[in-house]
Amino acid sequence: MITGEADGIDIHEASGRRIGCDFPGLYEQWDDLVDWAASAAGNPASFAPEELGAPSPHPRQVFAVGLNYLDHIAEAGLAVPEEPAVFTKYVSSFAGADSAVELPPGTVDWEVEVVVVIGRTARHVAARDAWRHVAGLTVGQDLSERGLQLVGSPAQYSLGKSFPGFSPTGPYLVTPDELTDPADLEMGCLLNGEPVQKARSSGMVFPIDVLIEKLSRVTTLFPGDVIFTGTPAGVGAVRTPPRFLAPGDELVSYIEGIGSIRQIFVTAAERSAS
Repeated sequence: MITGEADGIDIHEASGRRIGCDFPGLYEQWDDLVDWAASAAGNPASFAPEELGAPSPHPRQVFAVGLNYLDHIAEAGLAVPEEPAVFTKYVSSFAGADSAVELPPGTVDWEVEVVVVIGRTARHVAARDAWRHVAGLTVGQDLSERGLQLVGSPAQYSLGKSFPGFSPTGPYLVTPDELTDPADLEMGCLLNGEPVQKARSSGMVFPIDVLIEKLSRVTTLFPGDVIFTGTPAGVGAVRTPPRFLAPGDELVSYIEGIGSIRQIFVTAAERSAS
């Protein structure tokens, strides 16, 4: 289990400087890190959620997948895609487990997601071998300003999902072996304490192993790369009436076996004053 950037264990020093001194270095040396961690003595550090940054804060590439749960496709009234609908979220939108997010003008929606961090370079990887290339899973939110996301033809998915703070992840990166079944996890989110999404990750149209296979056929996946794997039903835009995030709202997103992240939404003035 790896936490985001925070004061705590200095892996570089604790490993006798065998492991790199920054997060990109950890993922580039993932096999060495796993070997060292298995033999390392001592108690794990504990962290407050507000101390934890994104588990992979500076990935080379960020992939995101739309329309990847049958129930979400049904609520949106859309057709099941024949291939993954892939876009990106820009790294400047990354945030940690507990964050304040400034709401831009418009209609900002929530999307809880299982987020994958790649641990080994993947190119032309078959689905049966894909989990060997996964460093771990973490909780993510694909926050979305629907107006900008859907404007124009083609639409502006990447821009509408990349305002500052729109890609929080955390609180931990959990390796697949720590989960009973990493492909079948309960997930959900609560808005001001009210459940708005609840599903199991086994409801994906394209499971994680298949996504890695399909992505690695086209591009090389590098250690530290991040994949947002899609959201289940329950988003605000398709409710009657539609429901969107407002200043003062609290959004808690969770995944079984990993933990939860928490975002508070503020105005620009509140952000400047904090």
